[in-house]
Amino acid sequence: MPDQYLNYDPSDALKGAFRRHASGVAIITAKAQDGSPVGFTATSVTSLGSNPALVTFNVSRGSSSWATLSTTSHLAIHTLGANNIELAKKLAADHTERFLDSDWELSEFGIPVFKDVTAVLFVKVREYHHVEQNAVFITEVVSGKLGNEDKALLYTQRSYFTPADEAL
Repeated sequence: MPDQYLNYDPSDALKGAFRRHASGVAIITAKAQDGSPVGFTATSVTSLGSNPALVTFNVSRGSSSWATLSTTSHLAIHTLGANNIELAKKLAADHTERFLDSDWELSEFGIPVFKDVTAVLFVKVREYHHVEQNAVFITEVVSGKLGNEDKALLYTQRSYFTPADEAL
């Protein structure tokens, strides 16, 4: 049974609830207008539908990636597995150090792509909507590549986890 304490602060209530809600971990990358790679770790990626194939994600308009995201037409969405935990942490840290290693390359579409992930979807930005200090992106899948099969990487309670070995 939920705690009987009712939290009247909407922001605190939301943060508390979503700390207990596991989310899959993904990385979103794009190429800036000057040609430099841009990317970040996201836990808000979800399928919006399969016909047409649509994916949505949210991002803060104050993020270091916002200037590129707000002007680009194409992105790469990488799904991550347990073996990608260091990559997830790297793309959630200092944006100036995200692309220093040789663990990525430019795809056939000119978008930076990280190697050894579970899958990559190449998407076209259909639209995005400003919502307060954030933006909700709706993207359409153009193509994709499957990578290494791995246990899912989940984020909850401000930490990374993998699911149990057995299905419930």
